[in-house]
Amino acid sequence: MRKISRSGLTKIQAVVVVAVIAIAAIGGFWYYWFTGGSQKIILKVFCAGSLTLPFEDIEAQFEADHQDVNVEIEPSGSVVAIQKITEVGKVADVLASADYTLIPKMMMTSNSNYTDWYIKFAKNRMTIAYTDNSKYANEINSTNWYQILRKSDVKWGFSNPNMDPCGYRSPIVIQLAEFEYGDDMIFEDLIEANSDITVSETDGIYTIDTNMTDLNPTDKVKIRDKSVELVTFVQAGGLDYAFEYSSVAKQHELKFLELPESIDLSSDVYEDTYKKVKVRKTTKISTGKPIVYGLTILNNAPNPALAEEFVKYIINDFGQGVLCDNAQPPIVPAKANDIDKIPESLKPYVTG
Repeated sequence: MRKISRSGLTKIQAVVVVAVIAIAAIGGFWYYWFTGGSQKIILKVFCAGSLTLPFEDIEAQFEADHQDVNVEIEPSGSVVAIQKITEVGKVADVLASADYTLIPKMMMTSNSNYTDWYIKFAKNRMTIAYTDNSKYANEINSTNWYQILRKSDVKWGFSNPNMDPCGYRSPIVIQLAEFEYGDDMIFEDLIEANSDITVSETDGIYTIDTNMTDLNPTDKVKIRDKSVELVTFVQAGGLDYAFEYSSVAKQHELKFLELPESIDLSSDVYEDTYKKVKVRKTTKISTGKPIVYGLTILNNAPNPALAEEFVKYIINDFGQGVLCDNAQPPIVPAKANDIDKIPESLKPYVTG
């Protein structure tokens, strides 16, 4: 019969336990020595998927300048990014949305106090991305694209309007195209015929209804949670075309079709035209408007001082250069909704 130690372990087992404890202690010592006696601070940044590449460039420089900090970028559709905070209860330091209006609509209401301010810092425009291998790539242009998408052998896609601003901007563009091209069947042929999404008109205002859990797209149309997920499908040939921001198309070296400013949501000149179209989503109603990105620091940010420093990297000269290098037009200077409420350290970089 084996002899059992008082702890209930055999002698061999006891030796193994002691060895494991010793190794762990030594490993802890070396980790302590190499990190200067402390673990790195985690700075959590939730952002729109279309900001992934520029924010990764900013992250690299920030971590090089702050070697005790580990920036964790968590991209998703902007609606989902905010819902992680407001509905799931996740904690973040910085939130950056592809639609700045989502911040006051979802985070600054009478029933919430997630933040008290936001900064508008970048712009974009809607385009149609494709490759040389896309069907009719040699024929498509800014006047016939909707006719190309109508073709039975063409597959195209956009992101989920209930999760991603690019998703609700895509059907807005398609409805605006009816005004631009004088064809009142564009939305019906492209959207209604290929999903459960509908549109109605009252007094010249068109309301697109995506307020449903399942949008039920046909095989012709692919809908994904965020627009950048469609890039891979286009590159691999699973889709011929996808509605994307121009920055995303350029960052991923896709060809893209520039649309008229009257429908691409890029120009303040056409703001009155854009707002003729609205989208009723599962969360809020969004009205057509020029594309403007916004960011904020959460009131319960675990690292508010570092969050301010990271935001500074986004909106200062360095950040503006990174955004330009990634084909993401910065707003210079960035604009605050309320200059009195933003942190003092950021005021030199914004206007009211």
